[in-house]
Amino acid sequence: MSWIYKNEEIDDVSSFPDNTYGFVYIINHLPSGKSYIGKKILIYTRKVKLTKKDLALYEGAKGRKPSFKKQQKESDWKDYWGSNKELINLSKTEPLENFTRNILITAPTKKLLTYYEAKYLMIYEVLEKPDLFFNDNILAKFYTKDFTL
Repeated sequence: MSWIYKNEEIDDVSSFPDNTYGFVYIINHLPSGKSYIGKKILIYTRKVKLTKKDLALYEGAKGRKPSFKKQQKESDWKDYWGSNKELINLSKTEPLENFTRNILITAPTKKLLTYYEAKYLMIYEVLEKPDLFFNDNILAKFYTKDFTL
């Protein structure tokens, strides 16, 4: 099942706007009418320890030798179903026709991605509508239980 962005299917990283770091999405479970809003990074950058072969390239070089290199790897965004356990279980047990996966907005940086996620969670009032959303917290600071006093 592909992601939908601006009414078009997205199934490859090259289909995203240039400089896209990640995206904010909404997954809808049609039978229950409940949704989940989250964020996903497209490309991970990680530090990898240099091998002996890599270190050999620095033989004779002046200064301190590096011990790590940066490596990029595409995330699992194509098959991603959010971090909510209830939604993940539903996606494994029900037919894919019961779901829609839409990208709300793309972001060029990690900071903006987090901002946009919080913005959409607030706009949709996910914590105040537990019967409509699977989300139960925002930024691990605000929880659904805070609204049921």
